[in-house]
Amino acid sequence: MKKLRLVILTMLLLSPLNVWAYSNKIIVGGENIGINIQSKGVLVVGFYKIDGKSVVSEPNISVGDIILKVAGESVSSINELTNKIEKHIQDNKIDLELERDGKIYNTKLTLVEKDGVFKTGLYVKDSMTGIGTLTYIDPETKKFGSLGHEIIEANSNKRIEVKTGLIFDSIVTGITKSIDGTPGEKHAKLDNSKVFGNILKNTQYGLFGDYTAELPDKKMYEVAKKEEVKVGEAKILTVLDNKEIKEFKINITKINEYNKIKNLYFEIEDKELLDKTGGVVQGMSGSPIIQNGKVIGAVTHVIVDNVRTGYGIFITTMLEEGEN
Repeated sequence: MKKLRLVILTMLLLSPLNVWAYSNKIIVGGENIGINIQSKGVLVVGFYKIDGKSVVSEPNISVGDIILKVAGESVSSINELTNKIEKHIQDNKIDLELERDGKIYNTKLTLVEKDGVFKTGLYVKDSMTGIGTLTYIDPETKKFGSLGHEIIEANSNKRIEVKTGLIFDSIVTGITKSIDGTPGEKHAKLDNSKVFGNILKNTQYGLFGDYTAELPDKKMYEVAKKEEVKVGEAKILTVLDNKEIKEFKINITKINEYNKIKNLYFEIEDKELLDKTGGVVQGMSGSPIIQNGKVIGAVTHVIVDNVRTGYGIFITTMLEEGEN
């Protein structure tokens, strides 16, 4: 069988059942949003050589490590990291506290002087900016969910741990079309002066947080239970131009209740959507999926070898994660 390659475009009552606190009817999204996440600590994303030599000793420091402290002092940004290193430059070797896969490690960072400048040999990152699609807002709790999958830092292939984060306004300005083997993407102009909400967590089920802007005056959809979702016609809500949310026809061809995130296998059937995008594109992640007048899920992945097809996640999974 041909291997498919994927891209990443409670309350307990006195009852035998778990009842979640999310609303039965939610405000469905479809809006294109800007995303900014400030990471917990400073993420190591690569190394560089100095005079042709590697100066960082692996695995003492590895790509994906989070630098938490320099010489016993906490750091949460590249500026803080630089300032703390400069404060201890005379030490030549500086104590670091790192987090790796949830465990704390201590090591030393060697500084190398070149042309009067001390260098570390590290490439680091403390934030990430991108775009995606808002999936829902719960009108009762004002919790929001988006994307339907986690955000991974590309160089380290690690999930970004959220210190703080925002979702904000954006305008779709163009689209690079998908072709089999090469996913396309939305292009957008970001406006971080119009903030919609605070990101609290980045999980395998999406980005979640508090919606802080005024609730939009939009139609609310009833939340479908997993057993209500059927193979057959459905539609997605997404933006292809400016801020206009439009409906596009898809066909759900398979349902998998047991996979954590790849629950709905679908194929795009809408000619307008295919003409403009070629298939599923990056930036479409989080686009709500509607069937029989109810919200059933969100788009999460494009299947690279057949870009007319993709995966979606159950909306109930996102709602449970958002309220947890």
